[in-house]
Amino acid sequence: MNLTELARRLRVDPDLLRDKLPELGFSIGRRAIKIDPRVAQQIVDAWGEMRRRERLTEKVAEQKREQEMREMRKLAPDTMKEIRLPSVLSVRDLASKMEVPVPRLMQELMKNGILASMNERIDFDTSAVLAEDLGFRALPEEKAAVETAETAASQDRVRQAVEGEKTEALKPRPPVVVVMGHVDHGKTRLLDAIRSTHVMETEAGGITQHIGAYQVERNGRQLTFIDTPGHEAFTVMRSRGAKVADIAILVVAADDGVQPQTKEAINIIKSARLPFIVALNKMDKPDANPDRVKGQLAELDLVPEDWGGKTVVVPVSARAMTNIDKLLDMVILTADVEQDRIRANPDRPAIGTVIESHVDPGAGPVATVLVQSGTLRPGDTLGVRGVHEGRVRSMQDWEGKMAAKAPPSMPVQILGWKEAPAVGDIMEVPADPKTLRKLKSTETSSRATEEVAAIKHAPAETSEDGKRVLNLIVRADVLGSLEAILGMLDTIRHEDVAVKVIGKGLGHITETDVLNAEAAQAVIMGFNARPNATAESLARDKNVDVREYSIIYRLFEDVLAELRKMLPSETIVTELGQFEVLALFRKSDEGQIVGGKVKGGKLLPKAKLRVKRLPAGRQAAEMEYVGEGEIGALQIGRSDVKEVFGGQECGLQFKGRVKLEVGDLLEAYTEEKKARDLVIKGITRR
Repeated sequence: MNLTELARRLRVDPDLLRDKLPELGFSIGRRAIKIDPRVAQQIVDAWGEMRRRERLTEKVAEQKREQEMREMRKLAPDTMKEIRLPSVLSVRDLASKMEVPVPRLMQELMKNGILASMNERIDFDTSAVLAEDLGFRALPEEKAAVETAETAASQDRVRQAVEGEKTEALKPRPPVVVVMGHVDHGKTRLLDAIRSTHVMETEAGGITQHIGAYQVERNGRQLTFIDTPGHEAFTVMRSRGAKVADIAILVVAADDGVQPQTKEAINIIKSARLPFIVALNKMDKPDANPDRVKGQLAELDLVPEDWGGKTVVVPVSARAMTNIDKLLDMVILTADVEQDRIRANPDRPAIGTVIESHVDPGAGPVATVLVQSGTLRPGDTLGVRGVHEGRVRSMQDWEGKMAAKAPPSMPVQILGWKEAPAVGDIMEVPADPKTLRKLKSTETSSRATEEVAAIKHAPAETSEDGKRVLNLIVRADVLGSLEAILGMLDTIRHEDVAVKVIGKGLGHITETDVLNAEAAQAVIMGFNARPNATAESLARDKNVDVREYSIIYRLFEDVLAELRKMLPSETIVTELGQFEVLALFRKSDEGQIVGGKVKGGKLLPKAKLRVKRLPAGRQAAEMEYVGEGEIGALQIGRSDVKEVFGGQECGLQFKGRVKLEVGDLLEAYTEEKKARDLVIKGITRR
């Protein structure tokens, strides 16, 4: 093989190739023209390995530069941007304050050994360390958040109520079982089989989008089940499901195996230290492969019992109703093992956790509460964060029947709230209702409210940093869905476009929403929320875009589609190579025919050219641009070629108005206008 041909294949200058060959271990003379094909292949392999090592070296150097920058920021804190943080705040709020993507912040948390969801609260010390790692200097807020202190106090009271009671006052209660797993692995159908109902058929797109709690009976024993959504938007809801549960069922499809949300559910279960059972679902499918799934579980340190491990794996089929009884028996067996922990005092005032919240058009604020200790009765005063939030008017169990009382581990839907509490709030009945603080009419709540605030400012199409902004007003039927939507929108970070939620709320879309959307040129997005008749008519008159959704990821994909429309097209300039003019042949109708040598890179027909020239009396480093042009055709000898590489001589047809001279340097490049795509990391759409 000709050595020049080999250099052409490797896209490198022949002289550079000759210089590198001794470094690669090949003793080929400087004047060699041809080499053995087998040696040529060895050179190709060695060259590829060398390039791989060079890329790795560059990557390491880049990482070192980033580390040095981080160290410099620590040594020079005055140059770091200051942010003020409260004593406790959520991961999502911290990401918003620093304007970094939530997944990026969660990644930093994991590097520091902390597994937290986007709505998990972290203290000031933790947030200050994270902020410093990301180039910020955290300062404490001057006033401590009253809500934070009250929330912490409420959580302490829950622990005291559940764990701190005297042993003689504790009585056995039904275990609370959380069902977790990847999307479309059959969690709801499994619960459907357990309850012999048809909940799944009512879910849009076959995906659970609300959290639900249900009670069933097996061998005279009550079991409380919490169904958590599996779609990645509901990370926070799954995390909350684990916090109130005693036992977990991890559902894994036998035909699909361990998936991203499966691993995430395992992490949540482990961090909550829950005993759990693996339900190997869809065993009736012909492509079910339980051994492969067990192998995947073993790789995650979940070795099945039949493989000599400690993980209970029950093969089931929710569709065929097989082994459901065996699964329930294993839940009861696990509850018996944990019986010392699954106890509560039913005689104390009730305390529990809000697992769902929404505004009903007819009944007003409604919330589902899982009672964790004590007994809740109609007429009891409802307290949240030390604030009087209403009185129990009525309670319904999971079947919709009126309940006279709700003992520990019973989920009930409560009517009588003054406003919808937040999902995850601690509900408690005080011993003395007078100790609760009354909610002032002027007090602003951090939770979503029924009406969005009016938009006073003029519509802004661009932000301060020059980004094009998509304004949104988001309405949802329940608070859990609203939080999930806002969490997904928080993941969108781009250098040219941004999403700004100017209004959010629960319930139907109102006239206020339409007027605000008109003022801010916003899009109204309703998730299981429709405009009322007046708002619908007003939206038509004002030409406001109102969109309705019943599946959350379709709403998210529509937002991405709108942002893609807003992205400006980008011009991509690719530098090709340089050509030195050594001879002038003749003029053509559009320019000149010249000869010369490719100094580096390559030349392509129709590539654009910049012409550089050295003025008289100047040094070589002082060349100036004198014009532009284009390559018409390339020739080596008398043959037209499609590309010429560094080190080769060729003829070139120059198209342009500039009259070339010997010694001119032509810089070749391509220019391409391309519609930009919007890539959001950390989101998987199906």
